[in-house]
Amino acid sequence: MTQNIYDSPAFFEGYSQLPRSLEGLDGAPEWPALSALLPPLAGQDIVDLGCGYGWFSRWAVEHGARSVLAIDVSQKMLERAVAINNDPRITYQCSDLEGLQLPQASFTLAYSSLVLHYIRDLGALFRSIHDALLPGGQWLFSIEHPIYMASLHPDWVVDAQGGRSWPVDHYQIEGPRSTNWLSDGVIKQHRTLGTLINLLIASGFTLKHVNEWGPDDEDLKRRPALADEVHRPMMLIVAASR
Repeated sequence: MTQNIYDSPAFFEGYSQLPRSLEGLDGAPEWPALSALLPPLAGQDIVDLGCGYGWFSRWAVEHGARSVLAIDVSQKMLERAVAINNDPRITYQCSDLEGLQLPQASFTLAYSSLVLHYIRDLGALFRSIHDALLPGGQWLFSIEHPIYMASLHPDWVVDAQGGRSWPVDHYQIEGPRSTNWLSDGVIKQHRTLGTLINLLIASGFTLKHVNEWGPDDEDLKRRPALADEVHRPMMLIVAASR
């Protein structure tokens, strides 16, 4: 089972204060890059994996999606989603993505934002998503970049310009990493970039676009707090198709 840290009261309270919780998609600096890769949503049947507060699910139906199955392991997240982002076209479901069995050939688009780095058996999930998509269906996700995860080190380095950087720690050693983010002992699953891409290919997907996302100059003007994130890519954004 996935570590359900989001139902911890202390963690949930911290998460609820983040910009992406308070502002929705506008509070996620990577959203413009993600949304640029979405197909037209009119008539789409979507599965939103790790839906959180349901911000994307609501945005999808507001932009023409026919239905969204929004799945999350956290009951607290789903309660908040129903409270603020409810819509009759959205079905919220509490399920663990580990071992998830989706109905086959039922969706035209699968979407996930910053969830997959918690999943141990990512290959099984990719195969389930592949089989759940109709032929030609699209799969779009963001995940913590493997270099970012491998640089979550308590001892940052000051460079000649006074900027901070983090040493990459045992990048080639895959497996669980314990990090302190909003709470101690948050477990994430580290994989190399090659492993992630090859899992997608082995699951039958065709890669369409890969973005090693980090803030650009406009992002830094709007959100100066992102200045530290220019030292290594924060996120990996991948678009693929069945």
